[in-house]
Amino acid sequence: MDLKSSHPFWPLQDGLLGIYPSLKQDLHCEVAIVGGGISGALVADALIREGVDVVLVDRRDIAGGSTSASTALLQYEIDVHLTDLARRYGRADAERVYRLCLESIGKTGRLLASDDCGFEPRSSVYLASQPSDVPGLRAEWRARRRAGIDVRFLSARELGRRFSFEGAGAILSSDAAVLNPYRATHALVARATRGGLRVFDRTAVTVHQVGKRHVVLKSDRGCKIIARKVVFAAGYEAGAFLKRRIARLHSTFAFVSEPLAAFPGWDEKCTLWETARPYFYLRTTTDGRVLVGGEDVPFRDPEKRDRLIPRQTARLLWRFRKMFPEVDLEVAFAWAGTFGETDDGLAYIGTVPEMPHCYFALGFGGNGVTFSVIASELLRDAILGRLNPDARLFRFDR
Repeated sequence: MDLKSSHPFWPLQDGLLGIYPSLKQDLHCEVAIVGGGISGALVADALIREGVDVVLVDRRDIAGGSTSASTALLQYEIDVHLTDLARRYGRADAERVYRLCLESIGKTGRLLASDDCGFEPRSSVYLASQPSDVPGLRAEWRARRRAGIDVRFLSARELGRRFSFEGAGAILSSDAAVLNPYRATHALVARATRGGLRVFDRTAVTVHQVGKRHVVLKSDRGCKIIARKVVFAAGYEAGAFLKRRIARLHSTFAFVSEPLAAFPGWDEKCTLWETARPYFYLRTTTDGRVLVGGEDVPFRDPEKRDRLIPRQTARLLWRFRKMFPEVDLEVAFAWAGTFGETDDGLAYIGTVPEMPHCYFALGFGGNGVTFSVIASELLRDAILGRLNPDARLFRFDR
């Protein structure tokens, strides 16, 4: 399945940042990771730093799947409100999930501090899409404050003073960030390679056989990887390995502008998103571009998705110009990607009984990068036999 359309921005901007061979011989390792996007790269980095012998494979170039199409707004908020999550799982567990996501933003910055990956801390504005959303938004603001998260509620008057658009209310969070996920993935893989990681891209795993003591992966060229443990970090293609339906697939659309000299009505360049589902969202890049996304539709097939790009781009552009009429914006690139959505907005991280020695890092929803940071720590601990009390929050049978 094609996870993205042609021409996502990050690979066009940065080019091919790493060259790795395809697998042409059988090999053994302690841990094999299937998936060379941001999730697989973070897991590999965490395990290599613990001295684990790791092999990473991907059917495309490294970071060539969903990661290359990600808009990479790093936010602690998941797609389900803290108040709704608390009703489902209890206040303590819901708050812990939000705190883990918040902590992962800082961890991402520290992991990539020495790399040029476009990581920049930002504030975030979560905007009421319509006046009837305000009571629920105020309840969410109070719940986040109880959880110890630094948030303010902005009234309609305060929004009008700070921005060029009107709104009935919003939550202002101080803890958010933006990232170039393509560069980040390559930086993590390159660092892990220097630590001993073996990487093979353009290598499709076509067969996996689970034995009593190991897992055998067979490639499309007939080569084998024999591993004590396997991590499947193949994102929305995990259905090829995990015979469960755990997420609904959607197509999202995005465009990036030509560089801008100024952002009238949006001078602070915070990330913006809204209470409507699906939601409209936007950020800026380190070189002064606007990146806008949304207009999601249920996924059917890649061709139908890609035919919608001009129409959905026009809708996104109309919404942006309505909010920021003084920003002279010209679309540079537009693309589409496929993502998964779970009922509770949470990732699936861990094991399933029917697949011994296999682990999954499936960061579904709008928080793929933050969930991937959490997955790298949970799976590192699980593989090394360490107890991590947070693992239960993302287990498959929650």
